Amino acid sequence: MDAAGTTSDLRIVPANEASWDDLQAILTGVAGQCQCQRQRLGDRDWWYMPVTERAAILREETHCGDPRATETIGIVAYQGDEPVAWCAVDRRGVYGRLRGSPVPWKGRSEDKNDDTVWAIACMIVRKGHRHAGLTYPLVAAAVDHARARGAAAIEGYPLLTHGSHVIWDEMNVGPLGPFLAAGFREVSHPTKRRVVMRLEL
Repeated sequence: MDAAGTTSDLRIVPANEASWDDLQAILTGVAGQCQCQRQRLGDRDWWYMPVTERAAILREETHCGDPRATETIGIVAYQGDEPVAWCAVDRRGVYGRLRGSPVPWKGRSEDKNDDTVWAIACMIVRKGHRHAGLTYPLVAAAVDHARARGAAAIEGYPLLTHGSHVIWDEMNVGPLGPFLAAGFREVSHPTKRRVVMRLEL
């Protein structure tokens, strides 16, 4: 493995080319409870929804197991045949939690409904594969995924750790390094611990 966390047997595919069981093998613990719906639904709708309903929505949105599907909402990484990471990447406007958060918008005049701007909303690396740099190729693949689907720009909202240890559940927005490595540039610094990173495509 090199400094960017790539390996010769790492393969990243659109979520519809992964199986549902593979995705669920990645989404364990808090991520399994969330089912990648908090960012999309927003806190209010997400909070009161049973996990089974969250999972049903995610399954419908990803079209897992249907390689012919024309839509999906993320990418899945494999180390060999083992599913190891998930990244939610879609049009920025579909994320209800982002729409209601000050982080993406503070000090900016952005159209929340601009479908040409995509966002990397969440990254989950499976337990046992963390701290191996997998978020680097994951962010790069998310950029390629968005570009191939017509995105004009893509954003991320990483967490600044300032060298301190941060639990993975808080790091699901990703660290700064992978975004810098993929060519993103800082466009705003809305809070002490969060920055808005953007890449024009």
